[in-house]
Amino acid sequence: MRRVLVIGIGMGEAEGLTGHAIAALGRADAFVLLDKGEGAGELVAAREELIARFGRPGHRVVRAPSPPRRPAALEGARKTYEGAVADWHDARARLLAGLIRAELSEEGTGALLVWGDPMLYDSTLRVLAMARAQVDFAMEVFPGVTALQALCAAHGIPLNAIGEEVALTTGRNVAAATPASPAFAVLLDDGTSLAALAARGFDGEVWWGANLGTPAQVLAQGRLTEVAGEIAARRAQVKAARGWVMDVWLARKSRA
Repeated sequence: MRRVLVIGIGMGEAEGLTGHAIAALGRADAFVLLDKGEGAGELVAAREELIARFGRPGHRVVRAPSPPRRPAALEGARKTYEGAVADWHDARARLLAGLIRAELSEEGTGALLVWGDPMLYDSTLRVLAMARAQVDFAMEVFPGVTALQALCAAHGIPLNAIGEEVALTTGRNVAAATPASPAFAVLLDDGTSLAALAARGFDGEVWWGANLGTPAQVLAQGRLTEVAGEIAARRAQVKAARGWVMDVWLARKSRA
């Protein structure tokens, strides 16, 4: 049976890979790289470097452009965000099913490299579950260092206070309303949710990081009322310099 390895690569640095991830890289006959057209290709190059370093002799790299996710407003009858994402996942599943069928022998092993950890705010596992309805293959998943782990390590803080819950949410949700939890970690933000939180007068503390684990890493920390402008400026600088920015942040409400 065909086999697909889903390998978490953390922040893309070789030193941040787990031993299991390194071993998995050495098992694959073919690596599938879906290019989203990220900036100058720096993110694609990072994956290629890991493959070249840890892939076994004779491996192949299969490249394909990732299907674009159309803005919800262009989706015709499916104008919701969820509908746009569902269509995007369906297109990716059909693409991956075709590549797995065409590029792997009946006993071949393929691999996909996933930033951070495949289980945390990433669509790869959901998309592959859809692809398995179209082509038969077994799947193995290898965890990676998450952006939240890298953020907390960079700032030297624990994720939660004693006895405190932490909500994991998205920028879209925070832009709409401040979470009820005393602390919340935000992924998939384009900068608008932090701005919206500041506009609502949120006076808690924020720990922010962008492009964690890379030479372009930047950090900021403090009360949001004091650091919101600094974070927005640093985020814009990183994106202008690198062509892309991936950031994550943790917020904790002030205690009365």
